[in-house]
Amino acid sequence: MDYPYFNILAHPTGRLINERNPYEIDMERVMKAAKNRGCLLELNAHPDRLDMNDIHCKMAKEIGVNVVISTDSHIADHLNNMRFGVDQARRGWLEPDDIANTKSIDGLKNLLQKK
Repeated sequence: MDYPYFNILAHPTGRLINERNPYEIDMERVMKAAKNRGCLLELNAHPDRLDMNDIHCKMAKEIGVNVVISTDSHIADHLNNMRFGVDQARRGWLEPDDIANTKSIDGLKNLLQKK
């Protein structure tokens, strides 16, 4: 996250539902590091991932690190997965202010500025 062009940590736990368990990492420490460096965390909306889970979404909110909801689209139909990411964010008590995708272009540019 210290690399100057690093802005978003994708697949933060690496889980694949029913295929691969999440990495055994300290998500609180990862989130605090992301916040301190001005980085965002991805909430991957693909139904095989849903990475971050609802507990991690709530933790991100409490720590104050912004989240980006991504569809992990590899084909156009995958764009429809956005609803799963929104549902996951809601389960984790995330609100529009916590989600980078809800910002104006200027607000998003501001979020992507490294601290």
